[in-house]
Amino acid sequence: MPTRSPGLFRPLALVLALILLLPPEAARAQFGSMTVGDEKELGRKFDETIRAQLNFVDDPEVLAYVKGVVDRVAASLPPQPWPIKSAVVGNGSMNAFAVPGGYIYIFTGLILGVNNEDELAAVIGHELGHVTERHVAKRMEKMKFISIASLTGMVAGILLGAGGGSSTGNLGKAVATGSMAGAQSAFLMYTRENEREADNVGLNYMTKAGYNPNAMPMTFETMQRQRWFMSGDNIPSYLATHPGLDERIEYLRDRIKRMPAEVVAREFNKTQFQRIQTILRARMTSAETALAYYDSKSKAETTCLDHAGRGIALDRLRRVQQAEQAFATALACGADDALVLREAGIFHFNHGNFAKAAPFLQKAAVLNPKDAMSLFFLGRLMGERKDYAGAISTMERVVRDVPEDAEVRFYYGRILGESGELFGANLQMAYSYHYGRDKKKAELFLGRARGLAQTEIQKRQLRELEKVMGEGKHGEGKGGEGKGGAPPDKDGQRSGS
Repeated sequence: MPTRSPGLFRPLALVLALILLLPPEAARAQFGSMTVGDEKELGRKFDETIRAQLNFVDDPEVLAYVKGVVDRVAASLPPQPWPIKSAVVGNGSMNAFAVPGGYIYIFTGLILGVNNEDELAAVIGHELGHVTERHVAKRMEKMKFISIASLTGMVAGILLGAGGGSSTGNLGKAVATGSMAGAQSAFLMYTRENEREADNVGLNYMTKAGYNPNAMPMTFETMQRQRWFMSGDNIPSYLATHPGLDERIEYLRDRIKRMPAEVVAREFNKTQFQRIQTILRARMTSAETALAYYDSKSKAETTCLDHAGRGIALDRLRRVQQAEQAFATALACGADDALVLREAGIFHFNHGNFAKAAPFLQKAAVLNPKDAMSLFFLGRLMGERKDYAGAISTMERVVRDVPEDAEVRFYYGRILGESGELFGANLQMAYSYHYGRDKKKAELFLGRARGLAQTEIQKRQLRELEKVMGEGKHGEGKGGEGKGGAPPDKDGQRSGS
């Protein structure tokens, strides 16, 4: 997995900066009123840019879970001119934000920072409130003039600020703020009126979706408490972009008091949420921090998946024998847990023990046939054993689930090449480097595929690839989400692993 670094984020600054990337028609909307088409284009450009700059979580189990929560809350929204598309950013900041066009981004730091699914849904509801009330678009419409110099400075500030680290983050924010006049810089913050409106409609959305409304003020209280344990750039990012939590907590509590007793007494959703937390903690936080967390739990509190998470952390620290013992313990009590089986299979696969990996991956795929990660490693395992028919069939299933994942396309192409299917191999490599944003290599493999296309099916597949590359489409995948991995390097390891 790519290394994740904490850093503050200024979503409104980034949205405004993307005006530079819009076509003239959409840019002109900045000086008048924004149409639905303008907002869609702005959201699409924003998504392309942020995916080129930040690390995204590629675990299908995590993505499916977060998408499920977002979709559940989004079902309560009034009719929207666009689908709501979710993504998970691998970043330790306690943050989330949504932008015009229906895009919402959840940071791993937020998932690890809240206590249950209801609290996560509260933040999602609030952010979708900003979208449905068009707060960003309305504020942009009021901006009568923005100089190119200001926008350029804002872009530079964003890129520096997203890089992580206290000094870099401070420099980025200084550039972004210093490049703007005082009146313009005010547009980097939501107003208290915006926040109250997003709170109220967001509370309606999450409550209608079946969550406990108390989760919204509870989440804000959690952020307030964390303020006292952190300093500088490490405070929850939400406090920087969403002001006035004290006042908002008070009126939310007052409003909830007037709700029906059965609504306020709803049970908080924790089981699946805690499983997702375990995987994110093991993979996305520092290995030392994750290991300390698992070691601090009492024996009675430690779950089978916790043992697997401990194994992941130990493996990251290159304590392989201890990691293997942790996975053995996890399997002893979680032999029917698809996630435990998957992680044990991946561990043994990565250490070249294919005989041990095979039964775990096979059983994981049977127990959870929708988990593309299990199928991905199972397909690679078949390829290592020269079972090309099985490997190709399995990888085809993975591609259908995560069509815009560079790593999946890479290994699918390699398996096809080893089997002798050269057209398909070059086609998949072109997809891989396109989604990995390596235009030169993508065009190289596209050219090779063109030279090998003979049948009508191959020519149709080639046209589909040319259309995707011509449109510059990448990073969304099925339902707006792909695994998001970069192609492996020359040693077969993915960049940043």
